[in-house]
Amino acid sequence: MQVFLQTFIGGMSLGAIYALVAMGFSLVYRTMGLVNFAHGSVVMIGAYLASTFYLSLTLPFALAMVVAIGVTGLIGVVIERVLRPLENKDFDLMLIGTIGFGIVLEALAIIIWGATGRAVPSPVPAAPLEIFGIRVRTYDLVVLAIAGIATMLLAYFLQRTKRGVAMQAVAMDHQAATAVGIHVGRSNSMAFMIGAGLAALAGGLVGPLLYVNPAMGGLLGIKGFAGAILGGFGSIPGAILGGISIGVIDSFAAGHFQGYSELVTFLIFTVIIMIRPTGIFGERTVNRA
Repeated sequence: MQVFLQTFIGGMSLGAIYALVAMGFSLVYRTMGLVNFAHGSVVMIGAYLASTFYLSLTLPFALAMVVAIGVTGLIGVVIERVLRPLENKDFDLMLIGTIGFGIVLEALAIIIWGATGRAVPSPVPAAPLEIFGIRVRTYDLVVLAIAGIATMLLAYFLQRTKRGVAMQAVAMDHQAATAVGIHVGRSNSMAFMIGAGLAALAGGLVGPLLYVNPAMGGLLGIKGFAGAILGGFGSIPGAILGGISIGVIDSFAAGHFQGYSELVTFLIFTVIIMIRPTGIFGERTVNRA
């Protein structure tokens, strides 16, 4: 039971990061009906920026994360502005454009930081906590707390602020939103900015857990994407549940099927999607796919 609970908590920590990535995917899709295939690369850029500000510029970890989120959010705005002329004109070209941006970001990461990657020490050097005989890494609790706060702030923004409500109106019907005076382009830009900020938060948090390298965006992007699909693409609560589920499954698979954990994780994911193709929540908010 102790091993089970320790594995479960570790999976929850990694799943919280997948959930942040999944929320970024779902937010852009919910607003624009677009799958941002550059999202994984944005996560990787966020991880590199956070580690650079933390290690090279010796900023406190929290401040390094905030600066990385701000810079990465601007990258999201740039991506949206470049793709904006294609809005409602050539959707397939927009998809290809996001793939192109992902390739460009990965190439820039190699040029700026090199291809060898880097290890990021934990900002919480405290020894693991022992609760009822269960040893829990302190940093896992930090990740869960930060991810939980970010999720609540996003929910508050979408439900309680004018800009958040405007984004949801655009998601429901962008023509009707335009008719009542909502600036659709600005709403889409904000969706990309927040999505990129969530990606940077995920990348910065995962740095001390994984080895930061140019290829990490592919793995995190795929698992975040799988979490979004598992929860119901376009559903923010679904993205949270789906991301955490992928993390827990991944953690148990790594413990029992060493060397085959990725295969087992995606086999389980495939079976669940075959049973429920629309995901757990199955929310559909846009008509384009």
